[in-house]
Amino acid sequence: MGPMDILPLIFSVTNWTLVLLVLGTFFLAGAVKGVIGLGLPTVAMGLLGLAMAPVQAAALLVVPSMVTNVWQLALGGRFLYLMKRLWPLLAGVFAGTWAAAALMGTGSQPWAVRALGVALVLYAISGLLAFQLRVPVRWERSLGAVVGCTTGVITAATGVFVIPAVPYLQGLGLAKDELVQALGISFTASTLALAAALARGGALGHHEIAASLFALVPAMAGMWAGQYLRSRISPAAFRRGFFTGLGLLGLYLCF
Repeated sequence: MGPMDILPLIFSVTNWTLVLLVLGTFFLAGAVKGVIGLGLPTVAMGLLGLAMAPVQAAALLVVPSMVTNVWQLALGGRFLYLMKRLWPLLAGVFAGTWAAAALMGTGSQPWAVRALGVALVLYAISGLLAFQLRVPVRWERSLGAVVGCTTGVITAATGVFVIPAVPYLQGLGLAKDELVQALGISFTASTLALAAALARGGALGHHEIAASLFALVPAMAGMWAGQYLRSRISPAAFRRGFFTGLGLLGLYLCF
């Protein structure tokens, strides 16, 4: 099943299993993001990886990820301040994604599903252990560039852009609202870099954009549901369940 086959498969009346998988995946992924502020691309890539190649899942992810992340980064009020601190990370993300995509493609290799599984397991472990970096201010530029490049390489290989960017951002000592906005900025940059790499490789044309727009509807519905639930459930317990499930899914994809 090639990337250009996604749209007809989604809208085929003979393939309701895939339709339900896409709808359910993006609703769940949006709900996770609504509750804890992240997780949409990670959940989507992990679950869709059960039924399609990472390059196909990444193409579906572009519009929902872009819209929800732009929404998230717009809510802060510290955009210019954060851009001044994060530009080495963002430049590294673009450089790493483009270089890796040029050398090995974007999630289309035979080992891409296992690489996705490994990325999910590593992210789940860091989340469950509440791993916390402390990044000295004097190291921000050099370490940010390295973290950005590494994140870009992993993004190109798996479509997941949380490792090691999220632990790095959590280690900058940002206030809560600043961290949420910084995550939105980082994820938006990664989505743009991934979309550009997919388009350059011929995996993101008008068919894929249309399919990704289709996926935006359940993602937004899920995000609104998650925001409604956020004040009614324990975020800490939800995070533990989320990372445990993500780790198990990653292990399954590894084998």
